[in-house]
Amino acid sequence: MHRFISALVLLLATTAMAELPPSAYEAMQAKAPEFLEVEILRVDVKPGNDRNEKKITLTARVAKAFRSATGVTEGAVITITYSEVNRPAGWVGPGRVPILQEGEKKVAFLEKGPKSNQYLPAAGAMTFQRF
Repeated sequence: MHRFISALVLLLATTAMAELPPSAYEAMQAKAPEFLEVEILRVDVKPGNDRNEKKITLTARVAKAFRSATGVTEGAVITITYSEVNRPAGWVGPGRVPILQEGEKKVAFLEKGPKSNQYLPAAGAMTFQRF
């Protein structure tokens, strides 16, 4: 009985660190209105509204437009904005959208933001990589 309880506790602890399943990210990528390849020109990281939040603004040049609902074309310069929240150890939920570095070339699954030329991550933690 002791082994059973230990195994159950271990199983529950492992599931508590769960990430979204791959199918969820694949679905988000498939639904993203913008599927681009971008080169990061500038990265701005500023404090957010909460002490554990960062506001990220990426300035990127579109190297290739695989799919674009807004008509973005190669050579266009766009802004990608999002927040990152530092979660406590053991927090359960979707992964973070990574903070990219200047000069990186990445695919980007995006959606149009409320401001002119502003885009937002459309595939969570898998916004900047293909599944």
